[in-house]
Amino acid sequence: MGSDNRKGVMYAVFTASLWGFMAIILKVITNDLPPVTVTWFRFFMAFSLLALWTLIFRRSDFRIFRNPPALLFPTAIFLGFNYLGFITGVKYISPSSAQVFIQVAPVGFALSGIIFFREHVNWKHIVGFMLVLTGMGLFYSEQLKELAREGTDFTLGMLLVLGGGISWALFATFQKLLLKKVAPNQLNLFIYAVCALALLPLVKFTKLEGMPGINWILLLYLGLNTVLAYGSLALAIKFTEATMVSVIITLNPIITFVTMAILSRMQVSWIAAESFSVLSIAGALTVLGGAILVISAGWRSRNGARR
Repeated sequence: MGSDNRKGVMYAVFTASLWGFMAIILKVITNDLPPVTVTWFRFFMAFSLLALWTLIFRRSDFRIFRNPPALLFPTAIFLGFNYLGFITGVKYISPSSAQVFIQVAPVGFALSGIIFFREHVNWKHIVGFMLVLTGMGLFYSEQLKELAREGTDFTLGMLLVLGGGISWALFATFQKLLLKKVAPNQLNLFIYAVCALALLPLVKFTKLEGMPGINWILLLYLGLNTVLAYGSLALAIKFTEATMVSVIITLNPIITFVTMAILSRMQVSWIAAESFSVLSIAGALTVLGGAILVISAGWRSRNGARR
């Protein structure tokens, strides 16, 4: 059991690392490509790789396209909105700021568990929600002071990322309902296909013509990130408690903050340096602390009920 737990933690850390670097890559790639084009490529590549794997190992999973549950369509739409909201928001705010505001996603999912699944509410939920709201308010107000000239853009970026986070919470809620009767591989296969098809008419393929090699590398990384992160997440949950995995993944903004601090110190030219006041950092840590508290609120009861 100890060995399994270590495997689960390693897979969870790997997932957190992939998501921690993703915001930075998205910030860089959107300097040259429209967010919709990047998002389409991610879904298209994820579907292509997953479809190839399914064709080789589990052809029966393609049956999901014959008679999909009606709930699968809004589930796919909300994940698409999540991707678009986050990447578009990152155009207007820094990667680290986006990672702070996207924490509304796991907190929103926890809230949906209380509202829709009648999960027990305890003091950790209440205090955690209060910390998240307080931390976001503090972080937002301090960032506006630091970026007074760009206040409008920062507010727009924040709203887009928050919208993406809420969309993910709704996606995760519907996914939880669907997983009772749909296999994870079928669910992902269908969602990736629907999102890729839905975004196809909006893709500007001319932007891909003559694109520098480094941009192709970044696009391929983002496509692989989608497949590897969710695959690693599934393995992490398989080997250890889902709540422990969620807590580890919630820490991924720390990776973004540390990486951006290093890049800012190096004064690289391909991404803007970040600047945070002490109060901004305090606000960010308050958001993370509140999110972890909310996620871990039912840890003991879930562990006790585990077979």
